[in-house]
Amino acid sequence: MKATLRHGLMIAALALPCPPLALAADSKADNEALKLAAIEALMMTPPDKSVPILTGVLQGNGSDELKRRALFVLTQTEAPGIGEILLEYAETSEGSLQLEAVRMIGIHGDEALLDRLMPLYRGGTEELRSAVLRAFLIADRPESVLQIAREAESDEEFQAAVHILGAMEATAMLAQLQDHNMASAGLVRAFAIAGDSESLLKMAQDGRDKERQLQAIQGLGIAGAENVGARLIEIYQGSSDPQIRGAVLQGLMIADEEEALLTLFRSSSDPEEKAVLLKQLAKMDSDAAIQAINRTLAEEQ
Repeated sequence: MKATLRHGLMIAALALPCPPLALAADSKADNEALKLAAIEALMMTPPDKSVPILTGVLQGNGSDELKRRALFVLTQTEAPGIGEILLEYAETSEGSLQLEAVRMIGIHGDEALLDRLMPLYRGGTEELRSAVLRAFLIADRPESVLQIAREAESDEEFQAAVHILGAMEATAMLAQLQDHNMASAGLVRAFAIAGDSESLLKMAQDGRDKERQLQAIQGLGIAGAENVGARLIEIYQGSSDPQIRGAVLQGLMIADEEEALLTLFRSSSDPEEKAVLLKQLAKMDSDAAIQAINRTLAEEQ
């Protein structure tokens, strides 16, 4: 009887959680949170007192999160030599700390430091290259991004650079890349992001590269220029190519150009073409589309 009781108590004891381990885990997390709070508190102290402490954190054995936070707070002190510290970590560290240092250089905006990012880009991983491009975006350095695009060794690299140029609305520099051997969908998207309908129109009218032409036509719809409907109608009516016409209809749908579609529908005398246009109008779920459908049905009666 006693043996059975002891056995039951042992099983019950084993089923209980182990408080010391749980407390240890909580204690470690609390300690990290407190250290992060202490680093943030240094933003309120004079640089002559905070910089030595922050430098010590960076040189210590703390977590990457602690070091990233220390690096950020260090840049807020505006103490002399901050740029060199950032450059040192950008060039010699790895992982998230290196990426944070590159980002901080972009925020810092020092031209000499930004120049030093180009060698890092050329010899870096894909993640580091992306961080350098974002730093150039933050620092508004389109000329550096243009250089990267020109020297790109792959479509992916070219497209990443022109995407940043689009976000910077660097339309003049994007225009310089139109004849690049890798210029394709990425460049069209960049023009659309930048809202450069003039460049898109030129590409949409250029039949030398059919795929790019089709992408540019749809890109006009994304760019949403004030007179995009009229321009797309002109392209549609000037071509008998079904692919070109289909791309125009997609562009008009993207731009929500209901009136332009109605214009094409009313001006057409081809029943097959009118049927296609009517379907496009129906997809827009508009009152004008319903009216056009009603009139078409009435004519058939």
